[in-house]
Amino acid sequence: MKKILLSTLLAVTLFSCKKEADKTQENTASNDSISTVVPETETAPATVSLKVLNPQQTTDFLQKKNDTLYVTNFFATWCGPCVREIPHFKDKIVELKDQPVKITFISLDTKEVWNSEVPRFVDKQGIRNNTILLDGGQLDEKFFKNNFEKWDGGAIPFTYMRKGDKTDEYLGMMTPDLLDSKIKTFIK
Repeated sequence: MKKILLSTLLAVTLFSCKKEADKTQENTASNDSISTVVPETETAPATVSLKVLNPQQTTDFLQKKNDTLYVTNFFATWCGPCVREIPHFKDKIVELKDQPVKITFISLDTKEVWNSEVPRFVDKQGIRNNTILLDGGQLDEKFFKNNFEKWDGGAIPFTYMRKGDKTDEYLGMMTPDLLDSKIKTFIK
């Protein structure tokens, strides 16, 4: 019962953010293991396919402990605050390119738009090489409890940072100053 309530709460919350544009539904990738979503037309420029992770693979990714700072931003293409903060993260990718910092975007968009809206969005934003797809419908209470102290999956955007054993969680839209100050606490 808790799983059903949590899944329903997650779905309602994720869809409560005002849609920025009408979405179209096309072919989906339905594999639960690592897979990739290929560009939808053969005439599209050669690009990197989007990686798909399941919840366990996402947990493994989030729990990497080494000298690299991992900044992971959970977003959706239809979430206004998510879209507005992406340029701040892109600026940091450029600024910190020679440092041990890895910035990753995890799209929680539904599978129905993995082959259509998401590729167009990440290409327009210039973040294809930094984006991973995750089916938010597969996330349950255990996933959130195992990975985060504060985030229960109830809203996005959400940013998680880890370097070694040190972590930071932030729910809401990051300003450039806030993002800068949080990163600086890790790479003094």
